[in-house]
Amino acid sequence: MNEHEHHENLIKEISEEMKPVLEKSAQAIYLYLDDNHKVCNKKFSDLFGYKSPKEWADTDAPLTDVVEEDQQKVIDAYMNASEKMIASLVEVRVKNVKTAKIIKTSMIIAPIGHAGHILTAHFFNKI
Repeated sequence: MNEHEHHENLIKEISEEMKPVLEKSAQAIYLYLDDNHKVCNKKFSDLFGYKSPKEWADTDAPLTDVVEEDQQKVIDAYMNASEKMIASLVEVRVKNVKTAKIIKTSMIIAPIGHAGHILTAHFFNKI
């Protein structure tokens, strides 16, 4: 199994494990391994204007949904979570891809471990 297939399996496994949270949470959520291996819930894809969670998961550059001036905050929070195992709460403005509307959110990003890999979990609330 090559690395891409291995990462695909990791995302499928963690999606199944986290299914109750992804489906029942009132928050918009995504789980992130890398730009090509990620998953979100329906609340997230709706908030960001995607037709479905799969449409978002198939995007190449998920950071483009964040207003440019706020992108570094997301990168810093991601680095803290993935390298230092530190969760963060940051205010981030995001763009709805359908309407181009700017939405103020608070984002919690936390590290999660699965099968020896570190992923990040991102929880969004509208402000």
